[in-house]
Amino acid sequence: MQNNFLNKKGQLTIFIIIAIVIIALVALFFIFRTSITGTAIPKEFEGVYSYYLSCIDTRISEGASLLGQQGGYIENPEFSSGSEFMPFSSQLNFLGTGVPYWYYISGNNVVREQKPSKEKMQSQLNDFISQTISECDFASFNQQGFEITLDDAQVESSIEDNSISVDVSQNINIVFGNSSWNGKTHKVKVNSNLGKFYNLADEIYSNNKQTMFLENYGVDILRLNAPVDGSEVGCNAKVWNMRDIQTELMDALERNTPFIKIQGNYYNLGRKENQYFVNDIGTDVDMNVNFMYSKEWPMKLEAWPSENGILRADPVGLQEGLGMLGFCYVSYHFVYDFAYPILVQIYDDDEMFQFPVVVYINKNNPREALEGETLPDVVPDLCKKKNTNIKVYTYSKNLEPIEAEIKFKCFDTVCDIGKTAVSGEESVLETLFPQCYNGFVLASAEGYETGKYQLTDLEENNLVIVLNQKYKLNLEVQKDGNPVNGFVVLTFTKDKTQTVSYPEQKEIELSEGQYQIQAYIYSNSSIYFPATSTDKCVDVPRSGALGALGFTEKKCFSLNIPSQTIDSAVSGGGTQNYYIGDSELENSKKIIINANDFGIPRKVEDLQINYNKVDSSDLDVRFE
Repeated sequence: MQNNFLNKKGQLTIFIIIAIVIIALVALFFIFRTSITGTAIPKEFEGVYSYYLSCIDTRISEGASLLGQQGGYIENPEFSSGSEFMPFSSQLNFLGTGVPYWYYISGNNVVREQKPSKEKMQSQLNDFISQTISECDFASFNQQGFEITLDDAQVESSIEDNSISVDVSQNINIVFGNSSWNGKTHKVKVNSNLGKFYNLADEIYSNNKQTMFLENYGVDILRLNAPVDGSEVGCNAKVWNMRDIQTELMDALERNTPFIKIQGNYYNLGRKENQYFVNDIGTDVDMNVNFMYSKEWPMKLEAWPSENGILRADPVGLQEGLGMLGFCYVSYHFVYDFAYPILVQIYDDDEMFQFPVVVYINKNNPREALEGETLPDVVPDLCKKKNTNIKVYTYSKNLEPIEAEIKFKCFDTVCDIGKTAVSGEESVLETLFPQCYNGFVLASAEGYETGKYQLTDLEENNLVIVLNQKYKLNLEVQKDGNPVNGFVVLTFTKDKTQTVSYPEQKEIELSEGQYQIQAYIYSNSSIYFPATSTDKCVDVPRSGALGALGFTEKKCFSLNIPSQTIDSAVSGGGTQNYYIGDSELENSKKIIINANDFGIPRKVEDLQINYNKVDSSDLDVRFE
């Protein structure tokens, strides 16, 4: 199974490229996964804009692939090397790629964790996309006479179980002759199991921290393949060589590790005794999970008592006359420190997420389930250097004092500062903050929207942060005043975007402010797309070591897109900019969104027309 999986992994890039080409071709017919601010795109610019979206799609897929291959990191944490005492660096070298350990023991014998949060993954994906969009190559369109300019991009991504949604704020200006078009915000959603894989990886990792199932397997392997405790009848000394013991342990790990399973339906046990290798983490797994060990990876093995790599047990009972009668025996007890890496891989078809951990047997026993020294998602030194005195006051809009958690954000670093305390008519915190130009003081309280204040200098300050109250409202969506027969995707965009799937979700939490509300109403339809076929050539990594060094070769293939039928299509919707006042929220229990009825599309042209109408049609928003 391991070799088959590695063959699949070697083909990962070409399958991603094929998927991107398919998405780009389908996007020429309809752009239902993209929302833009501005006028509807003219037909002559659709090819350019479709390529731009496919380029964003490519960057998302590339970033997701890197996150999966590198344990949830695109930019790895700072590297630290191992030592002769503890040979594990902060990364496992897997096929030439450094994969950060989620748990390891550093060279100076300190337990460390490097499991990234999903928010950290999203932040790194945002940076990757914003930095690589500029690599989109519009040369072929330039040769046709198009002039395309791109401003800097701001990216917000959301990693869900089966998809990644990305909002790109980037000004793209397209000019052709006397015609031009400009778009500012772009939404792209790609199918991806990254979130689902990460969640399962987190469950496996957390379960092992609690139950030590990998360490327990390691103890069994140690006791079955190395001299630990025992007695043998005999009058000759027993001698073992540590080098031979290590070889036996490596062979045993290589044979047995691939048999480890997580309880689920992705395998057949074959033999009843293999149930020993199945670990129950509390949920049945429907994805492929592979546990891997390689002899090429570092190992720590020490034994006591030993001398110059030799373990020796002398016989007991050599008193005169007893030896010839066979009354001699050899008893031994050795204590080991035994540590080695295990790589956990979760995969399905051509998607994969992997993370390594160090399994540590300490004095013949599984390591204690201690909390590791977690690698923070911030720059540690910044939060330690607090030398600017700041007094923070937190109030509601009615100037009522509110207890709030205070944090300080500088770029992607967030420091916990403390909590404001109510005293009379004030809620205040006075303490030292780190120094950072244009950093943000963040205040959060339950039932309120997070407030922020930007520091534009490093002088002492008295800050007042007003928090907007959030209100939970019932939600109702109508089409031309009638109940909706189908489903609706609603977005409420203020500083961030809330997405609601109606009627599954019939509640929403809102606060005062200017919103852009957008609705896509889907109804049952039947639109047929005929099959297409074309030849494509792409550059793919070369096999073997050259591929790891970045060398590529050209591969050509026939791209066949099968015929398909779209069974749901946009039949109504609209866009509305609406300022929601605090009085509307406070005095209402329900928000009603009434959208226009466009009619059910019957052919491809109708589908595109309906999508364009969403941007140009208004919504009726009212409160009850």
